[in-house]
Amino acid sequence: MAYRTILLAYDGSNDGRRVLLEGADFAKSCGAKTHLLAVITPKSGHAMAQSLAGAEPMEQTLFFRNTVEDGVRFFRKRGIEVEGHTARGEPVEEIARLAKDVGADLVVMGHREHGSLARWWNTPTCVSLLDAVRCGVLVCRHEGEAVVGD
Repeated sequence: MAYRTILLAYDGSNDGRRVLLEGADFAKSCGAKTHLLAVITPKSGHAMAQSLAGAEPMEQTLFFRNTVEDGVRFFRKRGIEVEGHTARGEPVEEIARLAKDVGADLVVMGHREHGSLARWWNTPTCVSLLDAVRCGVLVCRHEGEAVVGD
Protein backbone atom coordinates (compact mmCIF):
# COMPACT_ATOMS: atom_id res chain seq x y z
CA MET A 1 0.00 0.00 0.00
CA ALA A 2 1.28 3.46 -0.87
CA TYR A 3 0.88 5.96 1.95
CA ARG A 4 0.30 9.52 0.79
CA THR A 5 -0.38 11.23 4.13
CA ILE A 6 1.18 10.19 7.42
CA LEU A 7 0.34 11.58 10.84
CA LEU A 8 3.15 11.22 13.33
CA ALA A 9 2.29 11.72 17.00
CA TYR A 10 5.41 13.24 18.52
CA ASP A 11 6.01 14.30 22.11
CA GLY A 12 9.66 15.34 22.20
CA SER A 13 10.68 12.51 24.54
CA ASN A 14 13.54 10.12 23.74
CA ASP A 15 10.93 7.55 22.68
CA GLY A 16 9.29 10.19 20.51
CA ARG A 17 12.61 11.02 18.88
CA ARG A 18 13.03 7.39 17.89
CA VAL A 19 9.58 7.55 16.29
CA LEU A 20 10.60 10.75 14.53
CA LEU A 21 13.68 9.07 13.06
CA GLU A 22 11.72 6.03 11.90
CA GLY A 23 8.82 8.17 10.68
CA ALA A 24 11.16 10.36 8.63
CA ASP A 25 12.70 7.36 6.90
CA PHE A 26 9.30 5.82 6.27
CA ALA A 27 7.72 9.04 4.99
CA LYS A 28 10.66 9.67 2.66
CA SER A 29 10.49 6.14 1.24
CA CYS A 30 6.75 6.60 0.58
CA GLY A 31 7.04 10.16 -0.70
CA ALA A 32 4.28 10.97 1.79
CA LYS A 33 3.31 14.32 3.21
CA THR A 34 3.77 14.15 6.96
CA HIS A 35 1.92 15.88 9.74
CA LEU A 36 3.62 16.09 13.15
CA LEU A 37 1.29 16.38 16.12
CA ALA A 38 2.05 17.10 19.76
CA VAL A 39 -0.91 16.88 22.13
CA ILE A 40 -0.85 18.96 25.28
CA THR A 41 -2.77 17.35 28.12
CA PRO A 42 -3.02 18.14 31.81
CA LYS A 43 -0.81 15.06 32.21
CA SER A 44 1.78 15.92 29.58
CA GLY A 45 4.47 15.00 32.02
CA HIS A 46 5.89 12.13 29.93
CA ALA A 47 8.04 14.29 27.69
CA MET A 48 8.19 17.18 30.08
CA ALA A 49 9.53 15.06 32.92
CA GLN A 50 12.72 14.95 30.93
CA SER A 51 13.02 18.73 30.82
CA LEU A 52 10.14 20.73 32.35
CA ALA A 53 8.85 18.90 35.42
CA GLY A 54 6.08 20.92 37.07
CA ALA A 55 5.89 23.49 34.29
CA GLU A 56 3.02 25.93 34.04
CA PRO A 57 0.47 25.55 31.19
CA MET A 58 2.04 28.37 29.14
CA GLU A 59 5.47 26.74 29.46
CA GLN A 60 3.92 23.41 28.40
CA THR A 61 2.44 25.03 25.31
CA LEU A 62 5.77 26.65 24.43
CA PHE A 63 7.63 23.36 25.02
CA PHE A 64 5.33 21.43 22.68
CA ARG A 65 5.30 24.14 20.01
CA ASN A 66 9.09 24.19 20.05
CA THR A 67 9.13 20.39 19.96
CA VAL A 68 6.97 20.35 16.83
CA GLU A 69 9.01 23.14 15.20
CA ASP A 70 12.19 21.11 15.83
CA GLY A 71 10.53 18.08 14.25
CA VAL A 72 9.40 20.10 11.24
CA ARG A 73 12.94 21.39 10.69
CA PHE A 74 14.28 17.83 11.00
CA PHE A 75 11.90 16.58 8.28
CA ARG A 76 12.42 19.53 5.95
CA LYS A 77 16.20 19.13 6.10
CA ARG A 78 15.61 15.63 4.76
CA GLY A 79 13.44 16.89 1.91
CA ILE A 80 10.16 15.66 3.36
CA GLU A 81 6.96 17.69 3.00
CA VAL A 82 5.74 18.30 6.54
CA GLU A 83 3.31 20.38 8.54
CA GLY A 84 3.40 20.79 12.32
CA HIS A 85 0.40 20.84 14.66
CA THR A 86 -0.22 21.19 18.38
CA ALA A 87 -3.50 20.42 20.08
CA ARG A 88 -4.80 20.55 23.63
CA GLY A 89 -6.95 17.69 24.89
CA GLU A 90 -7.02 13.91 25.12
CA PRO A 91 -4.38 12.33 22.88
CA VAL A 92 -6.59 9.65 21.31
CA GLU A 93 -9.31 12.17 20.45
CA GLU A 94 -6.86 14.75 19.08
CA ILE A 95 -4.90 12.21 17.03
CA ALA A 96 -8.14 10.81 15.57
CA ARG A 97 -9.47 14.31 14.82
CA LEU A 98 -6.34 15.42 12.97
CA ALA A 99 -6.02 12.08 11.15
CA LYS A 100 -9.52 12.62 9.78
CA ASP A 101 -8.95 16.32 9.01
CA VAL A 102 -5.78 15.70 6.98
CA GLY A 103 -6.98 12.46 5.39
CA ALA A 104 -4.17 10.41 6.95
CA ASP A 105 -3.51 6.98 5.47
CA LEU A 106 -1.35 6.05 8.45
CA VAL A 107 -0.77 7.16 12.05
CA VAL A 108 2.73 6.50 13.41
CA MET A 109 3.46 6.64 17.11
CA GLY A 110 5.86 5.27 19.64
CA HIS A 111 5.39 2.87 22.49
CA ARG A 112 7.38 1.97 25.52
CA GLU A 113 6.31 -0.42 28.20
CA HIS A 114 3.95 1.41 30.54
CA GLY A 115 4.34 4.44 28.29
CA SER A 116 1.76 6.89 27.11
CA LEU A 117 0.33 4.63 24.41
CA ALA A 118 -0.25 1.85 26.95
CA ARG A 119 -1.93 4.35 29.26
CA TRP A 120 -4.17 5.63 26.45
CA TRP A 121 -5.28 2.13 25.53
CA ASN A 122 -5.88 1.12 29.14
CA THR A 123 -7.88 4.18 30.11
CA PRO A 124 -11.57 3.27 30.27
CA THR A 125 -12.71 6.84 29.53
CA CYS A 126 -10.85 7.03 26.21
CA VAL A 127 -11.81 5.39 22.97
CA SER A 128 -8.89 3.28 21.79
CA LEU A 129 -6.91 4.79 18.96
CA LEU A 130 -7.47 1.69 16.85
CA ASP A 131 -11.22 2.18 17.08
CA ALA A 132 -11.02 5.96 16.71
CA VAL A 133 -9.15 6.18 13.39
CA ARG A 134 -10.10 4.89 9.96
CA CYS A 135 -6.55 4.33 8.76
CA GLY A 136 -3.57 2.16 9.59
CA VAL A 137 -1.63 2.56 12.82
CA LEU A 138 2.09 1.86 13.01
CA VAL A 139 3.47 1.48 16.51
CA CYS A 140 7.25 1.82 16.79
CA ARG A 141 8.91 0.17 19.73
CA HIS A 142 12.63 0.59 20.27
CA GLU A 143 15.18 -0.03 22.98
CA GLY A 144 18.13 2.22 23.71
CA GLU A 145 18.80 5.88 23.18
CA ALA A 146 18.10 7.98 20.13
CA VAL A 147 19.17 11.50 19.51
CA VAL A 148 17.70 13.68 16.82
CA GLY A 149 20.20 16.25 15.72
CA ASP A 150 20.59 18.68 12.92
